[in-house]
Amino acid sequence: NQVLEMFDHAYSNYMVSKIPVSDELMPLTCRGRVRGQEPSRGDVDDALGKFSLTLIDTLDTLVVLNKTKEFEEAVKKVIKDVNLDNDIVVSVFETNIRVLGGLLGGHSVAIMLKEKGEYMQWYNGELLHMAKELGYKLLPAFNTTSGLPYPRVNLKFGVRHPEARTGTETDTCTACAGTLILEFAALSRFTGTSIFEEYARKALDFIWEKRQRSSNLVGVTINIHTGDWVRKDSGVGAGIDSYYEYLLKAYVLLGDDSFLERFNTHYDAIMRYISQPPLLLDVHIHKPMLNARTWMDSLLAFFPGLQVLKGDIRPAIETHEMLYQVIKKHNFLPEAFTTDFRVHWAQHPLRPEFAESTYFLYKATGDPYYLEVGKTLIENLNKYARVPCGFAAMKDVRTGSHEDRMDSFFLAEMFKYLYLLFADKEDMIFDIEDYIFTTEAHLLPLWLSTTNQTISKKNTTTEYTELDDSNFDWTCPNTQILFPNDPMFAQSIREPLKNVVDKSCPRGISRVEESLGSGPKPPLRARDFMASNPEHLEILKKMGVSLIHLKDGRVQLVQHAVQAASSLDAEDGLRFMQEMIELSSQQQKEQQLPPRAVQIVSHPFFGRVVLTAGPAQFGMDLSKHKAGTRGFVATIKPYNGCSEITNPEAVKEKIALMQRGQCMFAEKARNIQKAGAIGGIVIDDNEGSSSDTAPLFQMAGDGKNTDDITIPMLFLFNKEGNIILDAIREYEAVEVLLSDKAKDRDLEMENMDQKLSENDSHKQNSEEATSTPQDVGEEPEEGETPDVTDPDSLSPAHTDSDSVSISNQDSYTPGTEEASAPEPACTQGDHQPQEQKTETESNSKVNWDNKVQPMESILADWNEDIEAFEMMEKDEL
Repeated sequence: NQVLEMFDHAYSNYMVSKIPVSDELMPLTCRGRVRGQEPSRGDVDDALGKFSLTLIDTLDTLVVLNKTKEFEEAVKKVIKDVNLDNDIVVSVFETNIRVLGGLLGGHSVAIMLKEKGEYMQWYNGELLHMAKELGYKLLPAFNTTSGLPYPRVNLKFGVRHPEARTGTETDTCTACAGTLILEFAALSRFTGTSIFEEYARKALDFIWEKRQRSSNLVGVTINIHTGDWVRKDSGVGAGIDSYYEYLLKAYVLLGDDSFLERFNTHYDAIMRYISQPPLLLDVHIHKPMLNARTWMDSLLAFFPGLQVLKGDIRPAIETHEMLYQVIKKHNFLPEAFTTDFRVHWAQHPLRPEFAESTYFLYKATGDPYYLEVGKTLIENLNKYARVPCGFAAMKDVRTGSHEDRMDSFFLAEMFKYLYLLFADKEDMIFDIEDYIFTTEAHLLPLWLSTTNQTISKKNTTTEYTELDDSNFDWTCPNTQILFPNDPMFAQSIREPLKNVVDKSCPRGISRVEESLGSGPKPPLRARDFMASNPEHLEILKKMGVSLIHLKDGRVQLVQHAVQAASSLDAEDGLRFMQEMIELSSQQQKEQQLPPRAVQIVSHPFFGRVVLTAGPAQFGMDLSKHKAGTRGFVATIKPYNGCSEITNPEAVKEKIALMQRGQCMFAEKARNIQKAGAIGGIVIDDNEGSSSDTAPLFQMAGDGKNTDDITIPMLFLFNKEGNIILDAIREYEAVEVLLSDKAKDRDLEMENMDQKLSENDSHKQNSEEATSTPQDVGEEPEEGETPDVTDPDSLSPAHTDSDSVSISNQDSYTPGTEEASAPEPACTQGDHQPQEQKTETESNSKVNWDNKVQPMESILADWNEDIEAFEMMEKDEL
């Protein structure tokens, strides 16, 4: 009832505006928008053709909302007042989906009402006659060698005439050329005139042929004469969105298997490259592992609804939940927002795509949660967008300022989907399941699939034989069978995402790798690779990727395509290496945690020996606990810490020493914490490794929630770890301080130091063995082959065109985050490698020799950084 009241408020205000010439309502100034009488809004005005746009766009919405009397009056007004022969240039795409679609949707429900016998008994196909007239006015746009239509056409003069003021364009968007088949085919099926469907099919065929063959993706903008991609980024949002939608829906409406096969091919590519749940990020069609931008546009909100129609429910729920949290944060979905959910473009023109996906998800899951989502949408519209003369678009979602604009799709789609979301079957005067929605939510009857089939179908299945995706088994499901109203199904998927937007440093959500069916597993992803996993090594070997273990503990990855088991495996190997390079470059951009300190404070060291330690991204944050953690050290059994500690009495209330390897760092931490340890030190098992020569090492989590780990964990390279082990062998009781930086020695320690002169010689030896922190992010020399670390999973550090380098880590830094999804920086520090030094107190007895990086080395690093940034900038362009 609230939706009906809101619709009446908007519709009645539009109807009192200047009909018939008013295309839209201007809700702030309470008058109709007439093209040419208002300041130009650029391409936005191409939707306006002085043909009562909003009225035509709203026709079938009136019937869905059970306003049959208003519908009958509106149809009479359209027939009487609307003129389609105006000397005005309009968008082919917008005119097709809004006006041609609106006329066909109105005709569909008009003949339905006429058959029922109560309303529209006078109707004799007048809307269909207007639709056919408009179809002929759009056909001149298809007069190109490719079959792709010009983006604009003059309603009166067509194209390529002086009077037309059009026909000079060279480019069009993929959605503009690929979102015609439903309306044009319906027009052909309704009228028996095949030319419309033929033209729309030719445009779709051309786009399909021009797809990027290795990635199976399409770009945003294409040259209508040559077929060259002008904009080579690819996503599911603006510029491409409804092309994918119409492939699947054309199969549903027309029953042509080739459309389904094309959609499945594209969908496989989308889920492989673009879908990074819960995000959907644009990529380059030729380098699909490389992200094209760091923000998403609001038009992609339709995609979860399309995934429901396909039957891929899990990623639909994930992306929808992410979008809903953005809405809860900003009240509306901004036109564009960044991957860390900040506003990129602040406008919101009352777009209906999110409401559309909410409706489809509710129908698929029966989860009342989506009714609450719909309620939120209604409340926000009334609270923030409602004005005395309708509903005004948001100029800035952050400030709540309005724009004098109410697009036709607001009445055509928003209220339709919201009403259907809450309506029961008895609230509907017809069965909505007998129709398919166009991208503008117009209703086309499914019986068109068997009517006037004038287009011969080609058997094109041989083009798709290489594709094998078990997900295809789930296409076009019966939702009542798949999801029998089990709200817990959707809730279990949403739960891990409920705080993804509000967290100041959101964790990425890992892609769901398990297959729904029994089909083959996807290729190994770079972010999942563990150098200690024999199965992973076998996969690498199959892909032609070989590993070389370096002395410092890193492993070098090199691919030789000729060594791959097959050409397909070689392609998988290439993708794996591309992903690894992206992981590496991504890690270079991310800020690093600073090094920590392990200070030996017991006799005879008394704080003079300070060891550079690598931080952990879990457990106690030593930078927030200035006092640090102090205690005696004890070696655990088993020494690797990968199972239950067998000597807990020796470890309790002490700092546990353990060896790196054989399991994840977080697992070691949990085992020693359970045994009662107050902290942990992991010592590298690579003989001779040292903080003097190796980059700073950060211990990452295991991809799970590590909030249960409360003790501090630090990492020492082999050389520094042996200093502690040697001290234990000689002095048994060794006390250390784990801290964010070295602390001043106590006066008590100084006094003890004075008394223990007999130990001076030993102290001097210890000091000489002390490792001083430096160069935590040092880059490899030019020409050095980049490497990756062993053994567990990896963290990127350096890249090069031929092979990949990952810094020495057991588990890579992004955790479960997508490698190609830029995440907000969560730690303080500099992006670039910098020299780190531990501050120590100097005195007359000891002269600490701090190492300083030579100027030549610094300049070399700078030049290397500049070259890297220039290459990144070139890739972006």
